[in-house]
Amino acid sequence: MPESKPSPAKSPVTYADAGVDISSGDRVKQRIKYLAQKTFNKQVLSEIGGFGGLFRLDTGRYQSPVLVSSADGVGTKLKVAFQLGIHHTVGADLVNHCVNDIAVQGATPLFFLDYLATGRLEGEVTERVVSGIADACRANGCALIGGETAQMPGFYADGEYDLAGFVVGVVEKDKIITGEKIKPGDVLMGFPSTGLHTNGYSLARKLFFDAAGYKAEQYVNALKEKAGAALMKVHRTYLPVIKKLTAGDYTVGMAHITGGGITENLPRILPKTVSAVIELGSWPVLPIFEHLQALGSVSQDEMLRTFNMGIGLIAVIPSDKFKRAKSMLDRAGEKFYVIGRTVKGDRKVIYA
Repeated sequence: MPESKPSPAKSPVTYADAGVDISSGDRVKQRIKYLAQKTFNKQVLSEIGGFGGLFRLDTGRYQSPVLVSSADGVGTKLKVAFQLGIHHTVGADLVNHCVNDIAVQGATPLFFLDYLATGRLEGEVTERVVSGIADACRANGCALIGGETAQMPGFYADGEYDLAGFVVGVVEKDKIITGEKIKPGDVLMGFPSTGLHTNGYSLARKLFFDAAGYKAEQYVNALKEKAGAALMKVHRTYLPVIKKLTAGDYTVGMAHITGGGITENLPRILPKTVSAVIELGSWPVLPIFEHLQALGSVSQDEMLRTFNMGIGLIAVIPSDKFKRAKSMLDRAGEKFYVIGRTVKGDRKVIYA
């Protein structure tokens, strides 16, 4: 039998019928344009809405400029944001994470791009997310010059979205910090985190909400605050303290402690013949980490390679510069802990 032809729709089908409201999206983009323009500087040559963001590098300021870039997301911390209806802080999480990743190499952030994908675009939520991104960009001295807001009905659940970002910075070629100058006997300075930052949330959510049965708004005595609030602490930017360390040429290597903890992140900057001895107990572990460990009877090794454990940045300081670096940080009111030293080895972290 000949194949029957499909019956045409009784009325014209639009993109909105498929779940994508172009008009609503356009209104949101106008608001995003306003938020982004507040971060612009004279190096930005384009407007929001073009096919690409234009940024003029001020080559007069650099002898041999090298561009440094990084991309990342917020991960399953977003699930907690959905539960609490808190959307401004995840934008700051995104920017600060990306900025830290290039700052530890000595770079100054220039511009940022974001990507927000959702099933159905909710203007108020999108504006809060982008507002957080723009505020963090201004705080870090970089411009939000573009991005993408995608409506993908049927791909994301209602009320949920994904968020990613991309940063570009610049550093003088002879000022790049790679860790290659690290040698045995250097001092390891640890700078405190605010909490989980943006890593370890799959395990943390399982322990809080499944194992312990907490509700996001539930007060937890061990934490002296609500469960959701403890998990939503903003990922700290270390750019100000990094600038102080690099301006004085105090550091030969810096590690941003993210997913993988100290165990996996510190070796990324160590030379092949150097290891790091980390002295457990040399810094105060935040209550949230102690509580998570107790809830799941999680081994110490597992904790140390999943969470930052209260240290979000490690700077390697040559021993002959330590006193001057300490004095500078003390005067600036920057809190830090001496958490260990480098030794001869094979690029590993040794806990003592």
